[in-house]
Order: sequence, then C-alpha cells, then structure tokens
Amino acid sequence: MAKKRYPLPKRFNAALSEAAYAKLRALNDRYGLGNNYLLVILLEKLDDYADAESLHKAFDDFIAEYGAPTKGP
Repeated sequence: MAKKRYPLPKRFNAALSEAAYAKLRALNDRYGLGNNYLLVILLEKLDDYADAESLHKAFDDFIAEYGAPTKGP
C-alpha cells in the first residue's frame, strides 16, 4: 500500500538563526524529513512535547532580550 503524502498548502519564507537552522538540519539528519515537514511536526505537536510554563518563559526571555516586533497597520 502506498504511503500517504501530507499536504502542505501554506508557503512562507522563514528566517532562522544559525543555531535554529543547525537544530533543524540535525533533526533532518536523524529523521530524514525535509525542513517543511519538520516545522509542521514541531508546531502541530508543540503541546505534546513542550511544557506550557517553560514555553511561556522562553518567549518572555526572548522578548526581554530582543523585544517584540511592532504590529503592522
């Protein structure tokens, strides 16, 4: 039986830091999935592996260090 292909209808450009891209490449080496599929899995399954309080702290720490972009019009 043929394997199903997961549809990825949304496309966007994403800029990543060198550290983030290195982790993405490491995941690709381990699992053999493309960057698009890896990002889909990481975001869709976020609640399965990330503690909500730790995630909130990570966002707060990032915003405290770098600020948050202003929202557009």
